[in-house]
Amino acid sequence: MSEQGLRLRDFSAGYRKQPVLENLQVSPLPPGKITVLLGPNGCGKSTLLRALAGLGKGHGEVWLNGNDLMKQPFAQRAERVVYLPQSLPAGVHLHVLESIIVAQRASGGRLSTAAQQEVLALLEQLGIAHLAMRYLDELSGGQKQLVGLAQSLIRRPQLLLLDEPLSALDLNYQFHVMDLVRRETAARNMITVVVVHDINIALRHGDHALMLKQGKLIAEGAPERVIVPETLASVYGVKGRIERCSQGTPQVIIDGLMPARLG
Repeated sequence: MSEQGLRLRDFSAGYRKQPVLENLQVSPLPPGKITVLLGPNGCGKSTLLRALAGLGKGHGEVWLNGNDLMKQPFAQRAERVVYLPQSLPAGVHLHVLESIIVAQRASGGRLSTAAQQEVLALLEQLGIAHLAMRYLDELSGGQKQLVGLAQSLIRRPQLLLLDEPLSALDLNYQFHVMDLVRRETAARNMITVVVVHDINIALRHGDHALMLKQGKLIAEGAPERVIVPETLASVYGVKGRIERCSQGTPQVIIDGLMPARLG
């Protein structure tokens, strides 16, 4: 198979006695675009990302730019796929700059002036150059999230998996990070999959969307075709509508909850 993008066929993942995702069929996710992964808590979003990264049990076919990831050893898969969890491991006593250089070298980068300049430029882009000589275990949750993003981008993956990267960030940094991820995804022609809970962020920054419910794919396609009143009702249990603001940007307005079903 030589097609570009990320395709899943009959893909299942979860735990030995508790399957979470069953027989997912996902059309190729496009390179150079951001795919937002949507769904309520417990629907399998994090399970999917971890399985794609080889950190959780998965079965089926996962094709990345013509390569079947499921047949590759973990080390080989890690050269192509980078996963950023919701929080970095605690207790790591490294300078921010050191941690990113370590990530760079883990992906084949060499210790050189040019490589260090690339790291410093990335820190500048993320707005955290002033943290370069701070220790990771001294940082706030939001600062650690940004450092984790820098560690991920410096590895130049083909597939970047971000699990709620905005959860610890304020509004300014949420927009800044999504704008940067969009630019880097396009510039590097990566496939980026981002778990977000804010539907309006998904509408504004996503190019493609997948919506899950109870481990099943409910809808996929352009965000404006996926995020509609019908899916808001069936997946999230809310009465919602999509309207455009004065600048033409679509936004979700929630009017209430759907009636609870008895029995």
